[in-house]
Amino acid sequence: MEKKYIVAFDQGTTSTRAIIFDKKGSIIAISQKELQQYYPKSGWVEHDASAIFNDQLEAFDNVMSETGIDASEIASIGITNQRETTVVWDKNTGEPIHKAIVWLDKRTTPICDQLKADGLETYVKENTGLVIDSYFSGTKLKWILDEVPGARKRAEAGELLFGTIDSWLIFKLTQGKNHVTDHSNASRTMIYNIKTLSWDEKMLQAMGIPSSMLPHVQESSSDFGSLDYKGIQIPIYGVAGDQQAALFGQGGHQPGMAKNTYGTGCFLLLNTGKEHLVSKNGLLTTLACSVENEKPNYALEGSIFIGGASIQWLRDQLNLIDHAAETEAICTSIPPLEDLYVVPAFAGLGAPYWDAKAKGSIHGITLDIGKKELTKATVEAMAYQTKDVIDAMLEDSGSSIVSLKVDGGASANNYLMQFQSDILNVEVDRPKMLEVTALGAAFLAGIKAGVWTLDSIEEVRERETLFSPTMNQEVRDKKYSGWQSAVERTKSN
Repeated sequence: MEKKYIVAFDQGTTSTRAIIFDKKGSIIAISQKELQQYYPKSGWVEHDASAIFNDQLEAFDNVMSETGIDASEIASIGITNQRETTVVWDKNTGEPIHKAIVWLDKRTTPICDQLKADGLETYVKENTGLVIDSYFSGTKLKWILDEVPGARKRAEAGELLFGTIDSWLIFKLTQGKNHVTDHSNASRTMIYNIKTLSWDEKMLQAMGIPSSMLPHVQESSSDFGSLDYKGIQIPIYGVAGDQQAALFGQGGHQPGMAKNTYGTGCFLLLNTGKEHLVSKNGLLTTLACSVENEKPNYALEGSIFIGGASIQWLRDQLNLIDHAAETEAICTSIPPLEDLYVVPAFAGLGAPYWDAKAKGSIHGITLDIGKKELTKATVEAMAYQTKDVIDAMLEDSGSSIVSLKVDGGASANNYLMQFQSDILNVEVDRPKMLEVTALGAAFLAGIKAGVWTLDSIEEVRERETLFSPTMNQEVRDKKYSGWQSAVERTKSN
């Protein structure tokens, strides 16, 4: 039968989904399973890796049953996943030896403190592109080896395997035949050298990690093995961590392309090409998606801790709105703000300030400030924070951006997108399809399967709206200068 469809497995922090795309990049069907979170101690977050695998298969079964599509019509599967979350399992039985430790988990902070005391900070930044933080996989793996009885001995005997969620799913989907990952996921472990494109011996030694545990690293668009689905072999041809998949889904495979995902937080990635840049502004260097027989491009990544979460705060804590969707009409119903700023440092200030002790603040309140003005200032804060990170990226890379590709829930807000364009003085490009993370995984799989080419991505990715700047430079400078002084007054020192 004709290979008409590509399937994306989108395994996130809160849900597991299967999405069927046709050759035009349109969604045919989606199935979603909510993922249970486990909090065994304060600051600890875990998932059941076996449940993730079972949910992924069930979601796939659901979309296949719902559509009646035959497995032989599927050209390939692409996987995108929550990054950094760590699984260790028995090589022979395929059973995890501990629950998956989620990227959010903070239990390895003492391990990170020891690595810093050992003088590894500069080495980690220059060779892995990351900072020493509990966020990344390496210290989670060390914790499991240290704390699960007998784990280290079994690992040294070659009995245990490590992987991020993509590796775990592929191992299970291929019935234990393939233990692999891609460049984008490997670059988030803190034990992968992004200069040599190999596992880093110094970091493995520092954490006592046997190299026999590690997956083979390959291009994001390549052959990861096959799923036997009711007797039909469906190839897995695409794998990428969620943020890099979103960049790829936005057509961001070329240097100078940037995307921002407006979710609970905001994640900005800028493709910097083949040049490995070490950020001077507190950004991470990471590997973008790679295609077969080509070295991967590098990307600078900046995280804004509080994006859409600040809108939830307006709704749930202050009761200023009933629904997030109301904010657009509120913003357009009142005149431009004069010197009112909300700095949502509810979890400290992230890039490029990195002030963990900062607390949220509101500046410029006068008697005529009401709930509409506070709502508008909170929405605008997302655009200001995005400019902070983009300015840092441009300073690091020495390049400029022509447009910003956007996705995520808050990108549906037309006022925010127009204000973002005005403050950045660049075009903001919003696609029709906001499911760009899953679409990115589908593109990777479809390119290897011959369904699409790199050049055809831009044709498949349809633009919905292009926002162009209309604000004059004097107003822009005044507004952003006011924001910067509000941030200065928010800092803890």
